[in-house]
Amino acid sequence: MPRGQPLVESSGKKPKHRNSKRTASVDDFPSTRHPAINPEDSPTKRIKLTHPPAQGSSSSVNNMYNFSRPNHVDLTNGNGPATMTKVQKPSFSMAKPVGTATEAGPRKLVVKNFRKTPRSDPEKYINEVSSQLDAALSAILADEKLPHSNEELYRGAENLCRQGRAPQLYKSLREKCQQGIEMYFAKPLLTRASTLDDIGMLSAVMEAWATWNIRLKTIRSIYFFLDRSYLLNSPSLPSIEAMGTNEFRDLVFLPQTLKPRILGGACELLAADRQMKRNPVRGDLLRKAIKMFHALSVYTSSFEPEFLARSSSYISAWSDQKAEALDLAPYIEESVVLIDTELARCSLLGLDSTTQKTIETYLLDLLVDQEDRQRKLLDTRGVSQLLEEGKEDTLYKLYTLLDWRDSTSLSEQLRVPFEAYISEQGSKIVFDEARENEMVPRLLEFKGKLDSVWKKCFREHEGLGHTLREAFEAFINKSKRSTMTWGTDNPKPGEMIAKYVNLILEGRMKASSGHATAAKANNNEDVDMASEDEDVEITKQLDQVLELFRFLHGKAVFEAFYKKALAKRLLLNRSASADAEKSMLTRLASECGAGFTHNLEQMFKDMELAREEVKSYNLMLDQEENRPNRPNIDLTVSVLSSSAWPSYPDISLNIPRDVQQAATLFEQHYKNKHRGRRLEWKHSQAHCQLKAVLPKGIKEFVVSSLQAVVLLLFSNPSNNNELSYVQMQAETGLDDIQLKRTLQSLACGQYRVLKKNPKGKEVNTDDSFSVNPNFSHPKYRIKINNIQAQETKEENKETHERVAADRHFETQAAIVRIMKGRKTITHANLVVEVINATKSRGVLDQADIKSNIERLIDKEYMEREERDDGLNVYCYVA
Repeated sequence: MPRGQPLVESSGKKPKHRNSKRTASVDDFPSTRHPAINPEDSPTKRIKLTHPPAQGSSSSVNNMYNFSRPNHVDLTNGNGPATMTKVQKPSFSMAKPVGTATEAGPRKLVVKNFRKTPRSDPEKYINEVSSQLDAALSAILADEKLPHSNEELYRGAENLCRQGRAPQLYKSLREKCQQGIEMYFAKPLLTRASTLDDIGMLSAVMEAWATWNIRLKTIRSIYFFLDRSYLLNSPSLPSIEAMGTNEFRDLVFLPQTLKPRILGGACELLAADRQMKRNPVRGDLLRKAIKMFHALSVYTSSFEPEFLARSSSYISAWSDQKAEALDLAPYIEESVVLIDTELARCSLLGLDSTTQKTIETYLLDLLVDQEDRQRKLLDTRGVSQLLEEGKEDTLYKLYTLLDWRDSTSLSEQLRVPFEAYISEQGSKIVFDEARENEMVPRLLEFKGKLDSVWKKCFREHEGLGHTLREAFEAFINKSKRSTMTWGTDNPKPGEMIAKYVNLILEGRMKASSGHATAAKANNNEDVDMASEDEDVEITKQLDQVLELFRFLHGKAVFEAFYKKALAKRLLLNRSASADAEKSMLTRLASECGAGFTHNLEQMFKDMELAREEVKSYNLMLDQEENRPNRPNIDLTVSVLSSSAWPSYPDISLNIPRDVQQAATLFEQHYKNKHRGRRLEWKHSQAHCQLKAVLPKGIKEFVVSSLQAVVLLLFSNPSNNNELSYVQMQAETGLDDIQLKRTLQSLACGQYRVLKKNPKGKEVNTDDSFSVNPNFSHPKYRIKINNIQAQETKEENKETHERVAADRHFETQAAIVRIMKGRKTITHANLVVEVINATKSRGVLDQADIKSNIERLIDKEYMEREERDDGLNVYCYVA
């Protein structure tokens, strides 16, 4: 049946029952069609018509054939603005039924105003759209005006894709792009290649790349539907943007005529930047070129190998030149600058992280890890010079270079020059006889400097921290037989630390520049020792010096000199703070144990008991006011335990009668109270106060007992105004050493109470002395007994010799204990066990151990046997 002629049929039979239906079919309704749509492809539309079987009026029949139909048809399937056409509603007419409603018969349905749509040729439309697109591509590639609007071109490409023409459209587009790149970019660049240098060639390629990107963007906007529908669902085909980039790479970059020139231009720009020949325009060109290499996917395959090869050659040549021409400090500085510059350049130019890592590896390999570079960076002399000059910034950079790689142990190798410097400089300080009195302040300053370097420069590296402590401990315990130790092998720092602590506890130290330095004592002024600020300062200084004390192996030297200094502080009442004294004892007990401070604590107890004895003595005198031999002087006596206190030599001295009577009375009182005890008077440690009436005023002198005896000679009216040396020696009973020392303090010191004739700094046996009539001083009370608190050379020598002797006795006792337990032992094993047994008191020299073994053999404590195997074996003799 021909289309457009619908038919409605009726069976003509009487319906069997009232629910029977009548149907009508309509094949096609007129509609507006797009020229690109084939009418043959339109599906047949069928509409089913129903009416109730009951008898109805004409209005019922008419309502039954009224159909609702959309007034608009979408020709684009929802993909764009549709062409909307008003569709007329068809009208139907039906012949009036003949007879009753129950009669059956054929009925005719007539459709009026059915409009036919003209047909169009699809191929013609496709060819027209393809021609438009080709013309547009040619215009875009030639940088000409488009012949059609972008929207029309887009619709055309979309319609071709919807009609299944996407593969042909993509193929045509690709071929056209290839032709355009070849004609408008590749050939012009090849033509200009002979007239441009490498940088100019790179600049020309970058211009072509920028132009091509602009044109490719326009192409993609027209073929966007192709890109996002067909190509998106075709994994084997690149997108339009990727296709355009690949074609530009294959036709412009990869040809051997242009590729070396392009890479060479980029590398020349890098070389110019490294030589500081920087140009903002060229710098921007280099960054854009690297972005182009990334976009063309030739960065890893082409640019990176060339860049790394030239970088390696540059760094190697730089390293060879600088290592030969520069010292350690400038080499480190310039190496760090080079590393920072190269890594910053990688980030600035947008190089890959792999490239940056490779450059970093080259820098470390060529500047640090090479054997000759390691020798330069770890040179003992160079590192020592940096440490000596205090170049902390350079040392920090040196450590950073060596510690750059966590997997290497270069930072550990820095321990060797660091230890060498500490040992060398520390030994110079310890064995410097000219500046012996400055040893401890210099050691504290040196230790503070090393701690600062370790914390700031070496970032508290654990291994270097151990090196610092071990090296400091090694040199501070070095011993050398010299005049400083009177030919003994006692370490000198132990003595000097004890004397330094004595200065602190006497309040004669001041903090300066972060470490304690010796200050001149003004001994004629009474200072308030109870000041809280002074106590804090003393505590801080003790903390500093205890850092040195911890390094001492043998504490015997320190103990001997500290005990002597403590005795003088207690006897002469020179302590700055009783709390500081107790604090020092607590620190020593914590560091060395209670046995080390047992005698020191006993000295404090003796002073407390002595004050009780003096109170008891004074109470006895008060109770016996009418005693006939009551002394007319105030006597204070300190009764000391001989086992706890240092030993003092007995000197011959003719003490005044009044003093002798008072001393005898105290001794009687003491013996009555403590039966079975014996007192030995140590006049060399006594001091007293004298009131002197001088021509220029009355003064009160605090002097030693020896000075007092000499001055009292001039209070005897029977003596002339001037006494000779011989006369004074006869009346005082002092030997030459003590008398000369005492006269020198009174006539040649700071306070010249006596006048020496002839004048001079030395006291001779033919000199004579008289009261100085011109002596004057603004203070009423003057201390002249400083010489009593000072240590003489003889006392120093005696202390060193006693410590050395005690050391030998201790060593011999250790040998005897070991032999008694082992009975027989080889020489090597005996030496090892003796060192282990005495290491708490200091490390012994093997030569000293051998000499003590020989002494014990001579004393027949042990004997030597030689076995057949050649070993020396010692046997204990019971």
